[in-house]
Amino acid sequence: MGSKIFDLTGKVALVTGATHGLGMAMARGIGKSGATVVINGNSSQEKIDKAVNVFKLEGINAYGYRFDVTVEKAVVQAVSQIEKEVGSIDILVNNAGIIKRTPLVEMEVEDFEQVVKVDLVSPFIVSKAVVKGMMERNAGKIINICSMMSELGRNTVGAYAAAKGGLKMLTQNMCVEWAQHNIQVNGIGPGYFATEQTLPIRVDGHPFNEFIVNRTPAGVWGEPNDLQGAAVFLSAKASDFVNGQILYVDGGILATIGKPSNE
Repeated sequence: MGSKIFDLTGKVALVTGATHGLGMAMARGIGKSGATVVINGNSSQEKIDKAVNVFKLEGINAYGYRFDVTVEKAVVQAVSQIEKEVGSIDILVNNAGIIKRTPLVEMEVEDFEQVVKVDLVSPFIVSKAVVKGMMERNAGKIINICSMMSELGRNTVGAYAAAKGGLKMLTQNMCVEWAQHNIQVNGIGPGYFATEQTLPIRVDGHPFNEFIVNRTPAGVWGEPNDLQGAAVFLSAKASDFVNGQILYVDGGILATIGKPSNE
C-alpha cells in the first residue's frame, strides 16, 4: 500500500474560499498530491483567476468557479456545472468563512446572523448539494474547517465561536448520517497562522503576538503550509476509518492552559 494511501490522483476536490490564505494552502496541498482542484470564491472573478493561474504554474490542475456559498440555488447550480465540466466531486473542503470582532452586547443581530450563515449554514448548503453524488458513488470525503473557537470562547468573537462550535457538532452529525455510504466527514481546527491578515500584529512587542507565542507550546505561529498534511490525510484513503473527528493543527495551544510569565 505504502505512499498510495495518500495519493489523490484522479480525484476532484472542491475547496470553498480558496483564493488566498489557509484555503489556498490546503487546496495547494491537495493538488500537489495529485487531485484536480476546483477553487471557489465570491468577491471577484479576478481573484479566482489569479489563484487558478498560480496553481497552474505550480503544475496543479486547477479550475475556478465564482458563487455565493450561502445561496442554495447558486450552490446547486455551481455543483451541477462543476460535475459536468470537471468531474464528480470526490472531496469537499468547506473553508469559506468570515469573522466579526464585536462584543456581544454591542453586536447587531444582523451581523451575528451573517456570521452564522457563512460559517455554519453554508457548509450545510454546500455539503447537501455535493453529498448526493457521493452517496450514489458510495464514496466521498468532506472536511469542515472548524476553529479553536469550536472548543473555546474569546472576547469579541461570540458569533464566530457559536458558528464554529455548531460546525463541530454538524460535522459529527454528518458522520452519523452519511458514514453508512462510505463517506468520511471530519474537521480541521487551525490554530493561529502567519497570513496576510495577521501580518500587522506579528511583530515583536505587539501584545497579541506575545500572547500567541507564549500561549503556544511550539512557541511560534503556524505557517499556512502546515495545514497541508492534515488536509491531504483527511482527503485520502489513509483516513478511510476516521470519521466525525476534528483534527486540531494548533502547535499545542488546546493542550495547555498556558504558562506563568516567569517560566
